[in-house]
Amino acid sequence: MSLTVGLTGGIASGKSTVSSLLTEKGYTVIDADIEARLAVEKGEEAYQEIVRHFGERVLLSDGSIDRAELGSIIFHDEKERKALNSIVHPAVRKRMTAKKEQAIRNNEQLIILDIPLLFESKLQYMCDKTLLVYADEDIQLQRLMQRNQLSEKEAMARIHSQMPLREKKALADAVIDNNGRIEETEKQLWDILRKWNAI
Repeated sequence: MSLTVGLTGGIASGKSTVSSLLTEKGYTVIDADIEARLAVEKGEEAYQEIVRHFGERVLLSDGSIDRAELGSIIFHDEKERKALNSIVHPAVRKRMTAKKEQAIRNNEQLIILDIPLLFESKLQYMCDKTLLVYADEDIQLQRLMQRNQLSEKEAMARIHSQMPLREKKALADAVIDNNGRIEETEKQLWDILRKWNAI
């Protein structure tokens, strides 16, 4: 029996750290951000739909998608952002589902779906359990300012653009408190997965 766990968090909460711990142990981690990049590569269905909708102005000279140009269009235009999401999101879900089904066919005991916006996008149906990596807002703020060289104001704007972690906490099946040392985070991770009979 395979168990599919949806792994999520907030910006700078430490989700990537937990994802790396799982990858190092050889578990299958299907990352929504990576699948989103692959879904819009040249020749992919979503790529063709993006070019059809936005035109060739969103292409670089080599024919690949100019992310900066596309970003500047959708950043200021809610309608265009929705149009892009309606192309990319189904393609990403399709790719992730195919990889998940392959892992199930391979009789893998644990499959991780790494989805930053799991709750915002209402994708809980894709997994059996949800696991949130949590950090207090002041810790998120420090980490984000250090990691991305942002001012406090810029970092706060990014944190507040997402669903608050305290709200996600209420939705998750289990929570890893990532305010402390990595050893503490790792211990919580394996304890939760053992409790779920996933490892």
